[in-house]
Formats: sequence, structure tokens, C-alpha cells
Amino acid sequence: MSAESLHRTATAALEGWKTLDENDESLRHTMLAFLASAPLGCLREHAPGHITASSLVLDEGGCHVLLTLHPRVGRWIQLGGHCEPSDETVVDAALREACEESGIPDLRIDPDLLSAHTHPITCSLGQPTRHLDLRFLVRARPDAHIVRSSESTDLRWWPVDALPPNAEKSTIDQLVHLAGLR
Repeated sequence: MSAESLHRTATAALEGWKTLDENDESLRHTMLAFLASAPLGCLREHAPGHITASSLVLDEGGCHVLLTLHPRVGRWIQLGGHCEPSDETVVDAALREACEESGIPDLRIDPDLLSAHTHPITCSLGQPTRHLDLRFLVRARPDAHIVRSSESTDLRWWPVDALPPNAEKSTIDQLVHLAGLR
């Protein structure tokens, strides 16, 4: 069953996550406790909150990041979204979302969890909920051609050291760490 395999792989990703600081470690434990109490916590139907899967898409050299201008959030953010019944794992969900939202069919994903984030949102359920986002690093080939999906207001490659001012702060922090800019 997909709900079970998504739950199992989300738990495994969090258990294996090499956190960078006390805040990430606290978030890791909080998300693991959430999953322990919510067998259906990877499905969007779980109204109190649910696991989502995102991809931080970098070009091959790691100099540019692909960000979407999210119509509901109103900021430039990484690609990602809800786990679907067709996804066997959270890594599959993150890669599917990245391919759908970028139009790039042959992205490569690192199966190790890059980071996690949680935020309140009113998503497709139409009621306030919480997304517990698992984020993975994805690489695009040098000649990758992007195609904006209907889920985005805009889609662009940005230099990692020149992100737009309205980019999501946690995305900027991840990029700064990855690129070794600070």
C-alpha cells in the first residue's frame, strides 16, 4: 500500500538525516513523533498536517538553482508538493514533483534527505493545515530545457549568489550552505 510505503520511507529519511544544528535536530524529532502518531500522515487527506516532498534543483555545476514563483505563496520557492497514491517513496514523490513542475524529464535525485521545513498553509484541502516538507537535492543536466507548469506563475534559473529578494528564506539558507557562500 502506498500510504504505508510513503510512511516507511519518510520515517527512514528522517532517521538517516544528518542534521546541521540543534534546530534541525529538534525538527527531525518532531517530524518523527508526528509520523509515529499519524499512519496516514504522508497523505494530503490527513487534515491536521501531512508530509510533502520537495526538490532543490541545481544545475550540474551547482551555480544555478531552479525556483518557481508559487501563485498561492507569492514567493520564489523550490519545486515540490503533495505525495500521491502512485508514489512508492518520498524520494519518488520529490522527483515526480520536480519533473512535473520543471518539464525536465531526466533529473537525478540524491536519495539522502537534504533538509526539512514545516509551515502552516491552506492547501488543496481548503482549510488551514501544516506541511511537513522533506527536501531533496536534485541535479539537472547542462542542456536541460525548462517548461513552466500550470502550477507556477513563473519558473527560472537563478544564480545561487543572486537570488530574488522574495525567495523563501529557508531556501536561501540551504543554498548558501550548499554553495559555501557564507
